[in-house]
Amino acid sequence: MAGFWNMRRRNNLVGYLFVAPQLIGSVAFVLLPLLLIGWYSLHDYNVLAETVRFTGGQNYSKLVHDPNLPSVLAATALFSIGVTVLNLALALFLALLLNQRLAGTTVFRTLFFSPVVVSLVAWAIVWQFLLQSDGGINGMLHATGVSGPNWLRGNGTAMLALIVVQVIKNVGLNMVLFLAALQGVPHQLYEAAEIDGAGRWTRLRRITVPLISPTILLASIITVVGSLQAFAQIAVLTQGGPGTSTTVLVYYLYQQAFQFQHFGYGATLSLLLFGIVALLTAVQWRMRRKWVFNET
Repeated sequence: MAGFWNMRRRNNLVGYLFVAPQLIGSVAFVLLPLLLIGWYSLHDYNVLAETVRFTGGQNYSKLVHDPNLPSVLAATALFSIGVTVLNLALALFLALLLNQRLAGTTVFRTLFFSPVVVSLVAWAIVWQFLLQSDGGINGMLHATGVSGPNWLRGNGTAMLALIVVQVIKNVGLNMVLFLAALQGVPHQLYEAAEIDGAGRWTRLRRITVPLISPTILLASIITVVGSLQAFAQIAVLTQGGPGTSTTVLVYYLYQQAFQFQHFGYGATLSLLLFGIVALLTAVQWRMRRKWVFNET
């Protein structure tokens, strides 16, 4: 027995014990729910009658012919693109400013990061009061002689309001990530480039962006996935309206599964969302070979 438990086997056992919690968690909270969702997508589950009926590919056929799905996917794409572009651009801009080591940078860093740790529902409720037709935003506009719209009920302003609320909520996280990456860029490179006559824009494009590109990749993946999972702010602020202009895929999934009791179709929409997230993540990871220059 003593010969069986040699050093190699004991080291392997220790390694397995270390990875066991992560493995068990992945199986219990990722793989098993995914398999159950696949099972539900092939059935019609009636909660009231407590019956389960096998329907085969009926839910998938309904997905293909759903007349609301194109507008839902369009709203999802608009929200995700708007949040991702605005978040990354604003986060990088703020990080570049804070990296100048000016007076009060600690206060501003805390100010911009504090919304990240605030409860999402509480954050949405506060903005609901601010964005009403007689809310704080329009009150400030009225003081300057401008008549503000009903931000959450206008076809053109509801999605814009959601994007801005989401960006302000999470921009602090990407800002901190970019700031940490910027502080790791050697100053000697900037000095050498400045001696060679490179301007600020050239230094940003040729030195800063390539050296922090791994962080940009990480931030873009986090932001895209987070935008595709946005639910609470939409449920609190617009409830998918006006019409279906702000009904993104997650909220549409919620409506089908929990409001209309179509759990099988809701599971099918869940698989569609999973496929979109997996595809976009894979594309971003694949594209890193072209624009991520410093993976070490």
